[in-house]
Amino acid sequence: MAENDDISADDWAAALAEQETAPASSGEDDWAAAMAEQDAAAPADAAAAPEQPKVAPAQIFEQLTPGAAGASPNNLDMILDIPVNLTVELGRTKIAIRSLLQLAQGSVVELDGLAGEPMSVLVNGCLIAQGEVVVVNDKFGIRLTDIITPSERLRRLQR
Repeated sequence: MAENDDISADDWAAALAEQETAPASSGEDDWAAAMAEQDAAAPADAAAAPEQPKVAPAQIFEQLTPGAAGASPNNLDMILDIPVNLTVELGRTKIAIRSLLQLAQGSVVELDGLAGEPMSVLVNGCLIAQGEVVVVNDKFGIRLTDIITPSERLRRLQR
């Protein structure tokens, strides 16, 4: 068994000696050549190309000022014709499908809104105002009593 150990040690020693004296593999040669080529080309490229002037972000983008929005009303005109869904909500409730299927003409569904409580006005599902029901020329409408500020809308979205 000692003889097999000696052979193994000799094999390892021969392999290590061969590795140290052998030239690098072709893959390593390719990498070394590519790195040397890149290093040699970098100074030449830098000398050939004129230095680009540094541009401040303010020079790239138009400066926005508080009066800028009023100065160009055409920008706002682009979005004025986009349709949105306006919803007036009396109240909400959760109901089981079994109860929903049993609803018929004349059924009463209890909502969580109280009588006389302001109704919610939503635009695309986002609360923007509250108001009370009015009747004008035999049609229902809503008189807005409280407009939600943009900062309050953002605060409610972050909840």
